[in-house]
Amino acid sequence: MTVLYRNALAGAADVADWIAEGPAEARDAGGALELRSSGGDEDGDEDGHFTLWCPEELPGRVRIEWDFRPVAEPGLAMLFFGARSTAGGGIFDEGVAARDGAYPQYHSGDLRALHVSYFRRRWPDERAFHTCNLRKAPGFHLVAQGADPLPSAADAAGFHRIAVELDGPQVRFGIDDLPLFEWTDDGSLGPLVEGGRLGFRQMAPLVAHYRDLEVRAL
Repeated sequence: MTVLYRNALAGAADVADWIAEGPAEARDAGGALELRSSGGDEDGDEDGHFTLWCPEELPGRVRIEWDFRPVAEPGLAMLFFGARSTAGGGIFDEGVAARDGAYPQYHSGDLRALHVSYFRRRWPDERAFHTCNLRKAPGFHLVAQGADPLPSAADAAGFHRIAVELDGPQVRFGIDDLPLFEWTDDGSLGPLVEGGRLGFRQMAPLVAHYRDLEVRAL
């Protein structure tokens, strides 16, 4: 498969041209990128959460892979992919509502996208029963769900390889080569999500490390 975008995510310098919405703080972490919030959200409001967008526009048939390691909980990590405006243009086009990291702006605003939350440890019910959720926006539609095999931060001894495939109407998701769910979009919840931006999102106060992002054409 042809490589469309590659980023070692070896430190803060590797995301200097990424676009942050909300109080994202990037740090060097021994050959990896550490992301954390500088907003100090401990009470469950939206002030400390953030999304960090890749500067590249990507086509609609791609495989996205990256390494992930949770460092400190609670919190939540997700990936937005195929993000475009609901009008069909770019997410930073004139006329698209401004965003500052508050979650409703992403799932029920001016964006058409898919997002998978793959490390859900923000609330007690998420910590008690671990799942990976796929949602389609706009509308906050939960369209697929699978088990979450990732260890909690206290038990995370190393990185785990996460993979998402957007293949036309089909989405496939897995961790460490373990398939976790597949979903086919029948168009009943709006137009298909195709090419667009990808972005990492974290809910504070999660601290996590990332490495070796690669996007390949399918």
